[in-house]
Amino acid sequence: MSLAASADRPVTVVGAGPVGLVTAWSLADAGVPVRVLEADPVNRTDWRASTFHAATMELLAGIDGGVVTDEMLDRGLRVPRYQYRDRATGLVAEFDLGLLADETRFPFRLQLNQQRLVEILLHRLGELGVELRFASRVSGLVQDDTGAVLSTDDGATHPAALVVGTDGAGSAVRKLLGRSFEGMTYPQRFLIISVTEDLRAEAIADLAEVSYIADPDEFVFVLRTPESWRVLFPIPPEEDAAAALDPAAMQRRLRGFADIGRDYGIVDRQIYAVHQRVADRFHDGRVVLAGDAAHINSPMGGMGLNAGIHDAVDLGRRLVRASTPGGDLAGELAAYDTVRRGVARDYVRADTHRNTQMMAERDPAVRAENQAALRATAADPDTARAWLRRASLLTAVAEQGIGRPLDAAAS
Repeated sequence: MSLAASADRPVTVVGAGPVGLVTAWSLADAGVPVRVLEADPVNRTDWRASTFHAATMELLAGIDGGVVTDEMLDRGLRVPRYQYRDRATGLVAEFDLGLLADETRFPFRLQLNQQRLVEILLHRLGELGVELRFASRVSGLVQDDTGAVLSTDDGATHPAALVVGTDGAGSAVRKLLGRSFEGMTYPQRFLIISVTEDLRAEAIADLAEVSYIADPDEFVFVLRTPESWRVLFPIPPEEDAAAALDPAAMQRRLRGFADIGRDYGIVDRQIYAVHQRVADRFHDGRVVLAGDAAHINSPMGGMGLNAGIHDAVDLGRRLVRASTPGGDLAGELAAYDTVRRGVARDYVRADTHRNTQMMAERDPAVRAENQAALRATAADPDTARAWLRRASLLTAVAEQGIGRPLDAAAS
């Protein structure tokens, strides 16, 4: 059975974050009718995710003639190297993404706050004539073999040929389906502080613009975006969120990381819980989950946003094929579920958990062993290249594919 989306029963994407908008954009670019519903009344500012890996840029460049990636490159910051450091001893290992220059047009991490991609996509979707409805919080869902109907808090109903839930970790769509969200929650929360200072100029002279800094008591993750440098700290479970966000407390944490002799200029701060969870299924009948609605993970490695965009592109390719005469919608959705759940479980969850554990390791012998392994990996071009392929998700794409046709996916 083909998808058979129409203007009256379009594919309906719930959630206007980057994953939902990439999904809508990939469908609209191929002429598939699509609608977007967003609970918030306006585009919400969210600075949490900001890293775009090489594999993600390659996928986005393949849609709509690269118009969006061109603007991302104009607005973003290209980071060609990143570091693993120790808070007490300094640099442990540095990885040069230039080693991937013969494999990708994007041998760097592009730093661009996710809200900038959302702004770019909202503009492009408007040009493509996609229906965007804000202040439309989903409250009901019924489906049958031919489609689904969504209800929203404003009393409206929205018939759909297919529903794609990209509405975040607290996904209303996933909850309405009754799908479980298996995994764990880290005992500590994460505090992200964005500052105006150039940390390399004023704090640590050889600091890379993306740096993972291990420490048994308080590890730190540092990255630069076009707007600011951002410093991430773990917050112990016993520490009250209000106390952690107190201006004096934030200044103490920042000075403990790098004392610049004065207060830092703080422009943004966020504190949030960190999870490793994967839904038990990514599709159920005429409803599909993608991005944080389907899987969430530690931010160590910049995998969450990237894996979500990979979900969107994979699903978009499958739905475009399923829209053609003779398309196999059921087969495409089953393949999406198998492939993307496998990537979330075997690549994203495994790597981000490993990175988080390594940053916080307390055993001195294990810490020394981890650091020796990192140094050896970075020092050898072949092992460093393999490390970078996996970290940039090029390995996941090569091994699992993105939206492979059913005969290829099965072989």
